[in-house]
Amino acid sequence: MNENYLVTKANTLITSNYDLSLEEQRIILTLSSMVQPTDENFKPYEFKIKEFTEFLGIEDKRKYSKIPKITKSLMQKVLEIKKDDDILQVAWLSSAHYRKGTGTVELEFSPKLKPFMLGLKEFYTSYRLKNVLELKGKYSIRMYEILKSNEFKKACRIEVDELRKMLKADTGSYLIYQNFKNRIIIQARKELKDKTDISFDFEEIKTGRKITTLKFYIKANKTKNMASEEACSTLESKYTDEEEKSSMELINTVKSIFKEDITAKEAEFILNTANGDVNIIKEKYDIVSQMKRVDSVVATMIDAIRKDYQAPKGKEKVEKDGAFNNYEQRDYDFDELERKLLGWDKQETVKETGEEFQQLSVK
Repeated sequence: MNENYLVTKANTLITSNYDLSLEEQRIILTLSSMVQPTDENFKPYEFKIKEFTEFLGIEDKRKYSKIPKITKSLMQKVLEIKKDDDILQVAWLSSAHYRKGTGTVELEFSPKLKPFMLGLKEFYTSYRLKNVLELKGKYSIRMYEILKSNEFKKACRIEVDELRKMLKADTGSYLIYQNFKNRIIIQARKELKDKTDISFDFEEIKTGRKITTLKFYIKANKTKNMASEEACSTLESKYTDEEEKSSMELINTVKSIFKEDITAKEAEFILNTANGDVNIIKEKYDIVSQMKRVDSVVATMIDAIRKDYQAPKGKEKVEKDGAFNNYEQRDYDFDELERKLLGWDKQETVKETGEEFQQLSVK
């Protein structure tokens, strides 16, 4: 166990609907941080209960009887992961094995979670475990993960009802917006600013007189001295020196291609989208950099790579400002595009210059 280990999850897992207590979340996140980047299957992880409870911040003299109660409750908790019209209902753990007389417990993830935690190439989020271990609110941890998965685009919109469902805060007093706002959003904003590598503000958007959507503005929390570089899927203790050096060199190469200031996480996201091919990134950036209007260079680059944007053929001239005469950025909502790139939405059709085309369907 190490607070500097990375927790890595698919974004579909981060935005799935589930409700765990603070202690249950800490156990799951600590277990997640033990998963190695090269693992092909989940392994059983053994912990000494005394060290485990100290690491998790559980101060209880009855820890040897409390941990089994927590894991038993955890094994009964079901999360729902939606993909298109399918819904996967699955427990977090497949087993919890306590060995009498040893003071140890062996935990193992449910194998059904493998596609959401192992071998991830795109649409995932990584962060250091220490960012969440100090959080005291169970909803603060969930808000951190949801917003961390959107950090690269700086802002995101989430419908209030959608957020309630994700957090399983869609019953009782939380149906009153003011309660939901004060007890979850405001508390999370304070905790994240004080204890994590990101902070956020939010804007309330109304439909008629009712607040129906929240627009979150996310930024790196430099006061915590946790630069966004850590969001890359590399970590000294999990990678060999050669693997780490090679990965960081590629990320830095991608960053050097851009005139704009992009983070390491954004560079890695683009690199993964291009399947590690730097030449493709250079080719698409040449096209994107000459477009007349680019609202989000990261989102446009991802779209350019996935849809294989091509430079105009023939005798098109380049204007003085460097923009192609007849090649303009697709005119659609980039908030929506980036939500799809993160796996938030299902496939939908959008119109552009009188033609219909299918946006990305995140698999």
